[in-house]
Amino acid sequence: MNIIIILLKVIDHKPAVKVSYKRVIALQDRGPRRVWCLYIPFGMHNKDISQHKLKHEEKMDSSLWTCLILLSLASASFAANPRTPIDVPFGRNYVPTWAFDHIKYLNGGSEIQLHLDKYTGTGFQSKGSYLFGHFSMYIKLVPGDSAGTVTAFYLSSTNAEHDEIDFEFLGNRTGQPYILQTNVFTGGKGDREQRIYLWFDPTTQYHRYSVLWNMYQIIFYVDDYPIRVFKNSNDLGVKFPFNQPMKIYNSLWNADDWATRGGLEKTDWSKAPFIASYKGFHIDGCEASVNAKFCDTQGKRWWDQPEFRDLDAAQWQKLAWVRNKYTIYNYCTDRKRYPQVPSECTRDRDI
Repeated sequence: MNIIIILLKVIDHKPAVKVSYKRVIALQDRGPRRVWCLYIPFGMHNKDISQHKLKHEEKMDSSLWTCLILLSLASASFAANPRTPIDVPFGRNYVPTWAFDHIKYLNGGSEIQLHLDKYTGTGFQSKGSYLFGHFSMYIKLVPGDSAGTVTAFYLSSTNAEHDEIDFEFLGNRTGQPYILQTNVFTGGKGDREQRIYLWFDPTTQYHRYSVLWNMYQIIFYVDDYPIRVFKNSNDLGVKFPFNQPMKIYNSLWNADDWATRGGLEKTDWSKAPFIASYKGFHIDGCEASVNAKFCDTQGKRWWDQPEFRDLDAAQWQKLAWVRNKYTIYNYCTDRKRYPQVPSECTRDRDI
């Protein structure tokens, strides 16, 4: 249940309002004596607070810091996990884009395989274009010696100064870990690569990879773990994807000029065909024409709500775990490429 915490310091038994914003109303005085932490059900109008008979009221003789701790704990409840993806057949949301004969359909189209050989790879794309939403795919990556191959799941617009949100899985030699590279392009500019090792074998069973994209942030998920956040830092002069509808693309292709050890490891075609498997095909987005500049239902969808403007404490902890244990490259800490820290990195907590 959403709540508001009100921090009260009593002056002559009358609290004075100091700050009021979003869901938190803080009340403070200049001569601290006692601190009251009042818990107000979310949705109550300010004018009704003084008349409300509080059921959860605790008088405390400690400092304001005690209430601030409670405030941080309560604010964690304001964030939420994305809605559970709904699995649908491939044909509901997607169509093949190239090398149709290299796509194999299983279980009535609820699962597909992409095949790569020395002649061609293959791919598919969403039928619609979307401005914001939640996009999810279950993927089982190429097993064995996959060096030189790239399995991709990404969103992209079609304009010259395009926006793009990337998952790219870089193949490996047998026994070496897969590398997951993420990137964000805005206004045609990318160069925001981050790379992590996955903490499981992504070739033996399906794992869910998802993007949550709204006006406030882009979150990359592996299963239920956020692995990257890209905040809207337009106020800092950093472009953010907000007015170019994007399609969702998936592909398997040869990139042995750069994918594995910077191109040192080449694709071993004797191991072909290389096979990546997909299922789930979840799309929950605001569908828009390619030339649209805004979503018709902007502000009304579940991902627009306040609880999806940030991660909660538990989600930030998961993200910190991934960064601390599995990150192998982060453009935010690359001083050779960026002598000055890119302005969005602090807001994204990348440094």
